[in-house]
Amino acid sequence: MKSSLKNSVGIMAFIFLLCGCEKQEDDEGFRFENLELAFEQPTDFPALNNAFYANKPTQYGVVLGERLFNEPKFSGDNTISCASCHNPSRAFADDKAKAIGIGNRVGLRNTPPIQNMAFMQFYNWDGNILELEKQPLVPIITHEEMASSILEVIGKLEQVPTYRELFRKAFGDNEITPERIYRSLAQYEYTLISANSKYDRVKRREGEQFTEAEAEGYRIFQQKCASCHATELFSDQSFRNVGFPVNSDTQEAGRARVTGLAADYMRFRVPSLRNIAYTAPYGSFGQFATLRDVLDYFDKGVLDAENLDPLLKANGNRIPLSEKEKSAILVFLETLSDEQFIGK
Repeated sequence: MKSSLKNSVGIMAFIFLLCGCEKQEDDEGFRFENLELAFEQPTDFPALNNAFYANKPTQYGVVLGERLFNEPKFSGDNTISCASCHNPSRAFADDKAKAIGIGNRVGLRNTPPIQNMAFMQFYNWDGNILELEKQPLVPIITHEEMASSILEVIGKLEQVPTYRELFRKAFGDNEITPERIYRSLAQYEYTLISANSKYDRVKRREGEQFTEAEAEGYRIFQQKCASCHATELFSDQSFRNVGFPVNSDTQEAGRARVTGLAADYMRFRVPSLRNIAYTAPYGSFGQFATLRDVLDYFDKGVLDAENLDPLLKANGNRIPLSEKEKSAILVFLETLSDEQFIGK
């Protein structure tokens, strides 16, 4: 388990805490402990989501959560799991413009990566979820994703003896409930911390340095991009309309789907740029095939809107960038790739 967890966490932000856990006993009388995983916060990362403290990862909770994350029985026809869209080799995103669910149904938006979720205060592009434990039901019941129900999922899991054993070890008895499914999934996702890129090692002064090109890219990034892509998450977690091409799906309204406010129309959560090299295509519905396309679009000028981000309005609806500056930024963004995290 320690080796597996190290691969998932990257810098081993979680370690076993060998105390304070109630001993349990399985059907054969074997006594075991469901060890709580002690957490080591990466340097300069923002505050944890408060929900984390009420659902701290445990040894068997994470084991169960990872098993459920890869379980196709969550979908109506047993073909789609969480991992179907959240591929570890792509920083737990995928390579599709929009998520593809059961029966090749096309979803509303691009699949966001799953990384550093413990530090996020909003989940999904529109921030409609504030606690990670409340997120799993959305894809389970959504017609374009898993097209199932939590009761149907529980019925399937109850037929698998291994799950009854895992739920007993994680929660003290073998009852499979919605809350326990959500909590174990969240515990696993809390361990998916990416903080061991070249950028991180340079910042921690672990013997690595930026090349001249990377350092120049970082300097330009701080001038041109860091206002929104701030903090060690490389996102300030705000919601902004940055004038990207608009999704033609009539269901789309961005943050306004949550708040009902016209001022939030087509505002989306600023995405993290960590592991950005692995998560193409880009944008809320995969509007851009490459990062160069994104930078070219900002340079040429974005779509105007009444609620366009003030930083863009003040600059003539664009972020002016020379070809040399674009190339430098792209070189820097490569330093945000955490190869250990994605298993390369």
